[in-house]
Amino acid sequence: MNCHFRTRIKICGLTRGQDVDCAVAAGADAVGLVLYPASARFVDARRAAELARRLPPFVTPVLLFVNASVADIALACAGVPGATLQFHGDETPAFCAEVARQLGRPFVRAARIPLGDDAGFNLLEFASHYTDAQALLLDAHVEGYGGGGKTFNWSQLPPSVDAHLVLSGGLNTANVIDGITQLRPRCKSLAVDVSSGVELSKGIKDPEKIHQFVAAVRAADEQFKNSLD
Repeated sequence: MNCHFRTRIKICGLTRGQDVDCAVAAGADAVGLVLYPASARFVDARRAAELARRLPPFVTPVLLFVNASVADIALACAGVPGATLQFHGDETPAFCAEVARQLGRPFVRAARIPLGDDAGFNLLEFASHYTDAQALLLDAHVEGYGGGGKTFNWSQLPPSVDAHLVLSGGLNTANVIDGITQLRPRCKSLAVDVSSGVELSKGIKDPEKIHQFVAAVRAADEQFKNSLD
């Protein structure tokens, strides 16, 4: 398939080696490791390094941080060469850009979008503050940090965003095709990020759900390609 039509896939919140292996076998482009102690999917820097070593070339490890110190971010990065940083807390544009520069890593910035039809979130303004980000990850804003398996109203997003977007928050096999269909025409490129939608329990992935999710994303890509022919 032409890469123009290929949605990148990130499986996030991995805690077990067999789940990393399954994500790779299913065709994931990236795996997310959560270095946020309050998360049920938390792994420390040593465990993140162990899991990342299972990845083959061209599958990207993504280290997720929430209001972490520069020292903690640097420690985790030291054990995971080639990792992308994901900032999912209250980090400022200046902090994200400076840490990424110091460590020589690209970063993704999470945009926590309030639930509801009239949320008032301005994605264009948010994007203008994070022009150094490799991509913006769109997640539902719920109590705490992370989407909590909730899906925000995709139709509230602007019709065009001059950024690479990663759709997250409550995705699963049943709704990911609709999400891709709605967002792909609005951005430079699209990726999807799934965690709870492919789990048996928090931090424990279901191999069948992972494979089904990847298949659904590829089906959405094929539908989009055919719509342009």
